[in-house]
Amino acid sequence: MAFIGFPRRVRFTPVPNPIFGLLLEQIDDLAELKCTLRVIWLLSQKKGYPRFLTLAEMEADRTLLVALATTGVQVETALARAVDRGTLVGVVADRHGLRDRLYALNTDADRNALARFVDGTKDAGPLPRAMPWEGATERANIFSLYEDNIGMLSPILAEQLREAEAVYPASWIEDAFREAVSQNKRSWRYIERILERWEREGKSDGEPGRYPKKAGYY
Repeated sequence: MAFIGFPRRVRFTPVPNPIFGLLLEQIDDLAELKCTLRVIWLLSQKKGYPRFLTLAEMEADRTLLVALATTGVQVETALARAVDRGTLVGVVADRHGLRDRLYALNTDADRNALARFVDGTKDAGPLPRAMPWEGATERANIFSLYEDNIGMLSPILAEQLREAEAVYPASWIEDAFREAVSQNKRSWRYIERILERWEREGKSDGEPGRYPKKAGYY
């Protein structure tokens, strides 16, 4: 399906300038580039400090898995390539006997923060757990969600839904509809407020809004 263009209310994600210069010249692996861009977006949705992702989160990210499917490269391999290049930093953190791989942008602040998780001077906190996405399950699109739970669509409302679908993760949209229905608040405005709140404050389940044993790990 052809991309129809960016919606009127599209949001923008801050990206470090070297991505568009030196790194764009150097990165010759499509999987690595896709993984790097997705990590930057996922980290931008996190709240608090330091911002990091676990391997489990990345392996459960549907968008990344679909993007990498065209390359035949696994998430862990793509992450390792980005770590080897120095774009990302990766560590193995041990908490209460559970070991997790954590990834962040390779900045001084984030590199030092992740190192403190490893040497025990800082607690990484409860690390999010996510089941890997298993493959091509069909998600209900935002239009069918609206018609099934609220009512008939108007052309103006359809445009608003199309813009929201381009801005928010599909899982957020499904959860927002579910929450609105459970509260018996069956209106798009109410659902939109839920999505805006999650974008502003973070989503409590740790989804974006909060994924080898190779050189480059501390």
